[in-house]
Amino acid sequence: MESVGSIVMYGIIVAAIIIFSILTVTTRRILRAATYLLFVLFATAGLYFKLDYEFLGAVQIAVYAGGIVVLFVFSILLTSKPGDSSARLTSKRRVFGAIAAVASLVVLGYALMSRPEIWTTVSAPFTMEMTMNHLGEILLGTEKYQYLLPFEAVSVLLLACIIGGVVVARKR
Repeated sequence: MESVGSIVMYGIIVAAIIIFSILTVTTRRILRAATYLLFVLFATAGLYFKLDYEFLGAVQIAVYAGGIVVLFVFSILLTSKPGDSSARLTSKRRVFGAIAAVASLVVLGYALMSRPEIWTTVSAPFTMEMTMNHLGEILLGTEKYQYLLPFEAVSVLLLACIIGGVVVARKR
């Protein structure tokens, strides 16, 4: 059984993730959005540390909070003036967008709750004690529930971002 302090800490971390995620997508200043994203990534790392996944927490800080956000800020500073803010979006379809978002959330919730085998197969790899060897096999394996293909897809995406940053920088 978890202590009250542990539950309160989970609540603080989750509240930080929710608040800074909303601020990330609602601010009109792009550098502030990158800063809020940094806070979301740090809070996610805090969640990993709270769950005793120190390795994933360290990777979250080193790769995402350190590398990706710096890449975002670098590309932002290369492509726009730091003080610029985007114009407010005006659309007559906001109500339609909100209805579509709520409908999507309901359909997703129904899909998750109507398939109980998802919950047993997803939690099955985590029933054993997680070692670094086992974690490496899961991340870089090619079997079912292993993630080599998404890992390589993300590396190609990052390479494309780096090439795009170089192209934009050379045009200036």
